[in-house]
Amino acid sequence: MSLLGSVRNLLLALCLMLVLGFLYYSAGKLHMHGWGQEPQYDRLGFLLKLDSKISTDLAYKNGNNTEGGCRKGFASAQMTAIFPKFSKPAPMFLDNTYRRWSKLKDFVPPFGIKGQESVIQKILGITKHYTLTSYLDSLTCKRCIIMGNGGIVANKSLGSRIDEYDVVIRLNEAPVKGFEKDVGAKTTLRITYPEGAIQKPARYEKDSLFVFAGFKPQDFKWLKYIVYKEKVSPSDGFWKSVATVVPKEPKEIRILNPYFIREAAFTFIGLPVNNGMMGRGNIPTLGTVAITMALHNCDEVAVAGFGYDMNAPNAPLHYYENVKMSAIKESWTHNIGKEKEFLRKLVKGQVITDLTAGI
Repeated sequence: MSLLGSVRNLLLALCLMLVLGFLYYSAGKLHMHGWGQEPQYDRLGFLLKLDSKISTDLAYKNGNNTEGGCRKGFASAQMTAIFPKFSKPAPMFLDNTYRRWSKLKDFVPPFGIKGQESVIQKILGITKHYTLTSYLDSLTCKRCIIMGNGGIVANKSLGSRIDEYDVVIRLNEAPVKGFEKDVGAKTTLRITYPEGAIQKPARYEKDSLFVFAGFKPQDFKWLKYIVYKEKVSPSDGFWKSVATVVPKEPKEIRILNPYFIREAAFTFIGLPVNNGMMGRGNIPTLGTVAITMALHNCDEVAVAGFGYDMNAPNAPLHYYENVKMSAIKESWTHNIGKEKEFLRKLVKGQVITDLTAGI
């Protein structure tokens, strides 16, 4: 055999080995990704099988319980177990480093701060506080509860249990006084937007932080008026009357990181992106936004007062008023069905604890 022929045969053998190696490697990769098998994850990236046995197998492995039973890193560990794409922690509130968050500058409100940079800078220049209280910041493990406003919390006598949490988050104008037995007396954060804010100054808790969630460009303008104690026009592009006074000092006011609104809407619930603009059915409720924030910043997360039972039209819609469940109309901005589907994943995956079992 000639030298040329030997070289040719050697090259053919090498090519054959490379092809076989590639096929073997590809088969292994396909096997790893479950080719030919039932999918493990849904289209958003959540684990499909969230029964108690599987979630226990995947459960929190830190095992570092602090005094009082707080499980450090539990919520984020469980979330990562059922949703491997879960990102690293994001700060609760905007501070002077917000310009580094490139994505925030790519989206207009409510999904970012595009076009609002100058007014945000003015607000941060006077508030000057961007975290929780010094005491809460010093805790190595934080247990948080988000209080929904649903009628399901009525007559459950959960007040004392709710007050045991390190951080109690309330939404909009839901009252506390007179309902302490069921909803507790403690308020750490009250998250709201102009139309949802308490309008009577006397109803604000003295020891809580006022957390602003901006959904529209004019919302940021409203907050600037509030922190600088300037005159507010209650009809300045709002869909209902708004608070004209918030009895909080600038150091007690925070701006919620819009990252959580975007993550809840597009990553977790799977709402229409609509080119990053507010549109029909693509705005998450404030309750789900608060839960999203807590997943990044709290070690344990619980909820109460969440869930609407549409099969009980005569049940109370909210714990503090006589409006019935039948009063709910189809929302232009929210997709309650998809949102409930997401929250159920969190409960089934043991990421959050639902004290009132409404989800």
